[in-house]
Amino acid sequence: MKSVWDARIRRATELISSYPFAAEGLRFYAQIAMLQQNLHSEVDQAPSCFFPFEGPLMDELSTSALASRFCNFLTSVRKFAPTALAEAVVSLEQKGSAVWSNLIEDFWRSPELSRDGHGHQAEMLTERYLAWLFLQPHAEYLAGRRSGVFSDGNLIRCPSCGSNPIVGVLRPEGDAARKSLICMLCSHEWAFRRIYCPSCGEERESHMAFYSAPEIPHVRVDVCDTCHTYLKSVDLTKTGLAVPIVDELAALPLDLWARENGYQKLQINAVGM
Repeated sequence: MKSVWDARIRRATELISSYPFAAEGLRFYAQIAMLQQNLHSEVDQAPSCFFPFEGPLMDELSTSALASRFCNFLTSVRKFAPTALAEAVVSLEQKGSAVWSNLIEDFWRSPELSRDGHGHQAEMLTERYLAWLFLQPHAEYLAGRRSGVFSDGNLIRCPSCGSNPIVGVLRPEGDAARKSLICMLCSHEWAFRRIYCPSCGEERESHMAFYSAPEIPHVRVDVCDTCHTYLKSVDLTKTGLAVPIVDELAALPLDLWARENGYQKLQINAVGM
């Protein structure tokens, strides 16, 4: 697994020079990925945090054992976070371990994130965003201990942990491409139909479309005109060296286009877009 994290960090660093409009977010992600890599490495040395993996993935983690580790994570994030996020981290640090434990437990049981929120709601969203960044490597570790999970191509939620997808992937298959989705929490990848909305299940081709931008042609934005949501997909048939969750971050023009045209993202990414 170390090579997986190394590949993400290396790809983020490579893309900074190619896509200067996304440089700030890519630098932030590279720092976050290094923290997540360390958390993932620590997992094997902390068996008290885990239960036997016989039932649902979400029942395997003892979130109460993670509060002290979350404190260290917050301290590290504060050192390189943008000003607004750093201020939110300070506020959360001051709330103490009881609040951290409840936050971690709540997000683990209901891993939902959206872009909406003002005032107190915005503060809660930021706190859940931080909990997600912290818990993601733990979930990825748990998913990695399991055997393959079946998907018939219609599942709009991760078959491993039940979370939203964060990015689509198009992989070479014969003369065409096979589509799959990657989970925002545990990074499990599952097969998915080409014409099917991962938000509402729309399957009428006339209500589905995709767009790309010349700045980053191997990434496209898949939109649904029924529920007005979108999710980006990374086409590995065009750029085989792409790392989907990283290259998605670099496709900032697609996010801006989608928002300007009235679409809402199904799942924000690791830089909050």
